[in-house]
Amino acid sequence: METILQAEWLMDLGYWGLLLGTFIAGTFVSLSSDLLIVAVLLAGGDPWLCLIAATVGCGTGVLTTYLLGWLGKWEWLERWFKVKHETLEKQRSKVTRYGVWCAFFAWLPIVGQVFMITLGFYKSRPLVTVLLAYAGCFCRFLVWVLLYRQYGQAFLDWITAHLN
Repeated sequence: METILQAEWLMDLGYWGLLLGTFIAGTFVSLSSDLLIVAVLLAGGDPWLCLIAATVGCGTGVLTTYLLGWLGKWEWLERWFKVKHETLEKQRSKVTRYGVWCAFFAWLPIVGQVFMITLGFYKSRPLVTVLLAYAGCFCRFLVWVLLYRQYGQAFLDWITAHLN
């Protein structure tokens, strides 16, 4: 509940707030994109516009993280983003093993950001990485929209009851 209250100003901006909030959450800032999309749906937002705004915001946020990795140097990543050399080396084995498929999970908290920095730092294939990152974000928010479309107000009532 505390996260929602801190991001209330984003909800007041409607779809633009959802886009901005999911962008911020796609980077290194701890903010719940899931709560934002549910909040905009609760406020009567169109599910498909919410899906588009959230996907574009989240995808652009994780792409920003990828670019920071691409442009980054060890010293920058350790100093500004608190990503240790050992962490990147450990994730390198996953990136080597799973390749750009790690980008599909870029929306995951903490691990997703490390995946994207690692993919960027080791110069993974940009087009495929971007497409998979956006696809992962799309699938994440599609689940919320489908739950809303399937269960409508009952779903929103359940979410509201559990947030209080």
